[in-house]
Amino acid sequence: MSDQPTAYLNGEFVHADDCKLPMFDLGIVIGAAVTDLVRTFNGKPYRLEDHVRRFYRSCKYACIEPPASLEESMKITEELVERNLPVYENRELAVVYYMTAGVNATYAGAAAGADRLTPTYVQHTFPLPFHAWSHFFTEGAHCVTPPVRHVPPQVLSSKIKHRNRLHMWIGDKQAQQVDPKAVPLYMDVDGNIAEASGSNFLIYRDGTVVSPRRPNMLWGISVQTVTEILAEIDVPFVEEDIQTYDVVNADEAWLPSSPYCLAPVSKFNGTEIGGGKPGPMWRRILDHWSGLVGKDVYKEITEAPTP
Repeated sequence: MSDQPTAYLNGEFVHADDCKLPMFDLGIVIGAAVTDLVRTFNGKPYRLEDHVRRFYRSCKYACIEPPASLEESMKITEELVERNLPVYENRELAVVYYMTAGVNATYAGAAAGADRLTPTYVQHTFPLPFHAWSHFFTEGAHCVTPPVRHVPPQVLSSKIKHRNRLHMWIGDKQAQQVDPKAVPLYMDVDGNIAEASGSNFLIYRDGTVVSPRRPNMLWGISVQTVTEILAEIDVPFVEEDIQTYDVVNADEAWLPSSPYCLAPVSKFNGTEIGGGKPGPMWRRILDHWSGLVGKDVYKEITEAPTP
């Protein structure tokens, strides 16, 4: 067993340090790349097929034909996790999928012509930095809406998980000027809440959980899990347009995301939500989630050691 982490690149398992893309790769040149991320619980990828199926739908929308079947991709993930768990001392891992349109040495971008390209396919892992999110669970996150708006679905479907995120990079920096720990929460061109850069967004009000409408957001696997938990505990779930008025008047607000499952939001643009601290419905859902995965998620996040 190697003491170096392993990655997967174009049909081969390689040392992570050797997993490199050529400078002419279209994922770099024009951002022609799709992605996804799955995490492990107790060393096993969680909802692996759901994530890989979404990844393949993103590939199809982006006109990128994967060089491996869906089943082969899942087997690659399982082997990659098995190889890397000992390297990272059996810490929980994130597995990142990255597929680009391929290498175009003429650097012509979209003007490259009709030559068939071979997609670049990467899978790699990293240990989840749970300590980075501990303040979410103990204090609640602070969501800030930056001036940059979410890319309209008329331009690029929000259903695809892609790497064209310059607008989010800029928005992240704008939000962090307000609060260095802020989570940027993007609005669409009409002023409706869309999603954060690494998570979805939900509010809880009057006994009902409300999500932004699907055309305006990437439907996360974590949101799907929340809807299933809500059905089990008999709490209604609806999709509606959400404005800033609705957020500040919500009883609770949450950030569903694969690495930390569900984080509470205690402030929005400086205004407290609910009592300004993590709420009881959030904890009820999180505890139910813990039962599903066989691990105390709250303890995993709040007691994570700082490296």
